Amino acid sequence: MSTGMPPGTLTLHIGREEVVLRRRYEVASILNDILVAVWFIVGSVMFFSEDWTTMGTWCFLIGSIELLIRPVIRLFRHLHIQRVRSSSETGQVSDSAQDY
Repeated sequence: MSTGMPPGTLTLHIGREEVVLRRRYEVASILNDILVAVWFIVGSVMFFSEDWTTMGTWCFLIGSIELLIRPVIRLFRHLHIQRVRSSSETGQVSDSAQDY
């Protein structure tokens, strides 16, 4: 019986809600990464002037906190998807290893 798929093709069936959740957390992670870059760029520019060094230091601190937020977003995503899976009982699809 031919399925029209090339040999070795893997097809995963995941629920619509899980896909929506993954996309939302991915967007949150991308926005967080952009903020990290902005804080460090602004902080770096501020270090060119002694008058702005204190503000630049604060930008670096905020950027460092944003770096901590990234794994927190990933943890919340994982827990949220596990909760959705257990409540819907739609199958045993393993969590994605994507780093977002």
